[in-house]
Amino acid sequence: MSSKKRNWKPQTALVHSGTLRSGFGETSEAMYLTQGYVYQTAQAAEARFKGEEPGFIYSRYANPTVDMFEKRMCALEGAEDARATASGMAAVTAALLCSVKAGDHIVAARALFGSCRWVVETLAPRYGIEATLVDGTDITNWEKAVRPNTKLFFLESPTNPTLEVVDIAAVASLANSIGARLVVDNVFATPLQQKPLQLGAHIVVYSATKHIDGQGRCLGGVILSDKKWIDENLHDYFRHTGPSLSPFNAWTLLKGLETLPLRVRQQTESAGKIADFLAEQPQIARVIYPGRADHPQAEIVKKQMSGGSTLICLDVKGGKQAAFALQNALDIVLISNNLGDAKSLITHPATTTHKNLSDEARAELGIGPGTLRLSVGLEDTDDLLEDIAQALKAAK
Repeated sequence: MSSKKRNWKPQTALVHSGTLRSGFGETSEAMYLTQGYVYQTAQAAEARFKGEEPGFIYSRYANPTVDMFEKRMCALEGAEDARATASGMAAVTAALLCSVKAGDHIVAARALFGSCRWVVETLAPRYGIEATLVDGTDITNWEKAVRPNTKLFFLESPTNPTLEVVDIAAVASLANSIGARLVVDNVFATPLQQKPLQLGAHIVVYSATKHIDGQGRCLGGVILSDKKWIDENLHDYFRHTGPSLSPFNAWTLLKGLETLPLRVRQQTESAGKIADFLAEQPQIARVIYPGRADHPQAEIVKKQMSGGSTLICLDVKGGKQAAFALQNALDIVLISNNLGDAKSLITHPATTTHKNLSDEARAELGIGPGTLRLSVGLEDTDDLLEDIAQALKAAK
């Protein structure tokens, strides 16, 4: 590819970056459904295993289609290197566990997706890794949690599902001051609306299942960082534990990336209008949306995000019964725990994504019995507003 690709805007990079064409000169990226690779000579095989000769060895390590996806994500994120994984949770788990060992300490924001919190709270301690959860919205909480053995900070921003926003630059600065690293789960903002590496984060993870695919087709994840960290920390962990992405899913995600800017722009625009509508409804106790002036961290949103979000958090008056009635009355919006899809989706976190947390833990996160998370899709905005309006009436 031309060196001019460094100057490409995201829309161009997401169509062309990382393309590896075969001798057939195909327009669409090729799907290399292969487990292994053939060497011309025994000497060539030896050289490739030694790293003296470039090329692929085994698709658990690397694959041409997966490599194209990784390079395209690097171009979008501004990262030196990446490893694609079978799911978003595979990306999170690998990024965390390859960075620490027994006796080390992790500080994480308590507002995490349920499975991420399980890895920090339950899995890591089984291997002698200490963990502390903090209210991530206040930098002093991070400072107070630091111990001599603190090696890793972890956060998602905006958070799932209450859309809290953490000051990434402040946490990254603190990490640098103690020689630790910061891992940021950037799923809700997407790489188009927030750039954690530019804000000082060291590692960024995505569930590519969400906006990157964006059409409900496949699972995937990706870890992005500098080449040195990937070579020294992630490479061996990834190679030997095998959380690799399938070539078919990588190809599907490449197709998703081509339309990512168009989808996220439309979804964000619709979400902003829907959030404003919901905020005026008497049945809604609270609306949290990063694009609104009444967001609890509105100043940080302005500082580190270039757009609002495709997601809305809302609290329905009347608790679980009213929240369920609203969901059940919706016609266009579907009940599903996924997000970032072309279809609008709604879920009740207390009984789905965060059901394993205690009542006290959910209350700390602001997840009540009436809390709903709405992921806005690509349907006509007016149709979505009409659907939500009629559902509010039916639920009343």
